[in-house]
Amino acid sequence: MTQSIENIDEIFRLLKRELEQYRLPIVSRGEGKEIIHTPFTTLISCILSLRTKDEVTELASIRLLKRYNTPEKLIRLPEEKIQSLIYPVGFYKTKAKRIKEISKTIIDDYSGEVPKNFEELLKFKGVGRKTANIVMVYGHKKQGFIPIDVHCHRIPNRLGWIKTKNPEQTENALKKILPEKYWGDFNHLFVLFGKTICVPVSPFCSRCPIQHYCKQIAVTKNR
Repeated sequence: MTQSIENIDEIFRLLKRELEQYRLPIVSRGEGKEIIHTPFTTLISCILSLRTKDEVTELASIRLLKRYNTPEKLIRLPEEKIQSLIYPVGFYKTKAKRIKEISKTIIDDYSGEVPKNFEELLKFKGVGRKTANIVMVYGHKKQGFIPIDVHCHRIPNRLGWIKTKNPEQTENALKKILPEKYWGDFNHLFVLFGKTICVPVSPFCSRCPIQHYCKQIAVTKNR
């Protein structure tokens, strides 16, 4: 593994310029007229987003959180009502149950506030490292965290920055070589990049703004 990333400032500059035309996922969007942006709404939107398309997540989040944007409001909703508001997100019945459980835990154990401690977030059922990192970065606006999803894991390996086997390894490896000033932008940039240009199969290398800085590891076919 290299100890630094060559041309990192230029890479991030090019990615930001290229990707500004695309709409950010609701979990990483700082502004929004439809939903009050808080650590709690970030947490719930992230839970809804798991194995669900961005556009479905956004509409479900708006339906649920436009009126029920605190754990105190959500805990009073029947589980069936939550199901109807978030459908058709993936596993909507399980997620409705999980949302009720998490709301109750936040009220009972954390005085109604989403904890600012990463390890405490991991104690919530259904919350893994990616969700906890997203809440820390986009909910609490904390530095020192890098949310890693499939795109954020795949692309740095494809670029040749790292050689890792899973998202947790990628998170730890990137913290050693990625300048901390880019940690806050990394997730939303690389998620957009992975969904629009650097897709999993046959990436669009011909229109990639950072093609000259990519080693194209494991890329057998591109467009």
